[in-house]
Amino acid sequence: MTLSVVIASKDRAGLLAQALDSLAAQAGAPEFEIIVADNGSSDATPAVVAERQSGGLQLRRVFVPEPNRGKARNAGVAAATGRILVFVDDDVEVPPHFLAAHARAHAAAGPVAASGPILNVPEYGSQAKPSFANYSGAYFCTCNVSLPREAFEAAGGFDEDFDLYGWEDTELGLRLRRGDVGRAFVWEAYLYHIKPPATETLDNVLIKTKERARMAARFLQKDAGLRTKLATGAYRANFWRSQLTVPGWTLPWYSSLARNERVPAALRALARAQVLDGEYTGELRRALRGDRH
Repeated sequence: MTLSVVIASKDRAGLLAQALDSLAAQAGAPEFEIIVADNGSSDATPAVVAERQSGGLQLRRVFVPEPNRGKARNAGVAAATGRILVFVDDDVEVPPHFLAAHARAHAAAGPVAASGPILNVPEYGSQAKPSFANYSGAYFCTCNVSLPREAFEAAGGFDEDFDLYGWEDTELGLRLRRGDVGRAFVWEAYLYHIKPPATETLDNVLIKTKERARMAARFLQKDAGLRTKLATGAYRANFWRSQLTVPGWTLPWYSSLARNERVPAALRALARAQVLDGEYTGELRRALRGDRH
């Protein structure tokens, strides 16, 4: 097998079905398989996988009950047989040339982590093409990245200490960099990241934001280098900026503004950004102090 696509998923059978169907429609790709790393689903995920297996898709499911994305992806890789690993999320839609583009990125000598543009869209069926606004300097983001299996194993895989949302892919990327794995940004390897407004509510995103801050503190315990501090925002100038621009007493006001449908959309978006910024830096400060939650 040339490519193994690893998808971690939990209780998102409908989204997973769409992702699998778009992968089944690949054109010009080398031989590939898909491993669904089921991270404790209690919905129709097994049925979604079984239905597509019966349709001829090279597809397997591994079950990891503990809520831990890194552990789930590690289990997915352990079950995979491909020389090249491709990681995508379950809430994506990939165009037909997606896997072929990733495969071409690994034709040159030397191992690379290959990523492509991620286009956030509110629904399926987008025909948008990537622009310079979709360029990302992120070295390793599991929404859309591929690398040789050999490089993944040499780096030690995902650190399973990251048991909440965020940073497990960035931390692995740091170890891959230190192992002299290069980076390739492949414009043709773009995908659509489905972000329906109904699911991207402020309350839902706040949960992830606070978990991400706690995992940032854990990341810093493992590596307190400048690159990590800049990535996580854990440096004095950023904390000062947040205290000046989003003092804690303003958060309830910004939150109310962000939820008020009578307020113009641009102003709501600004207020939402302020809330997320203030909550993240506040939670990060608390986590770095070791405050219990």
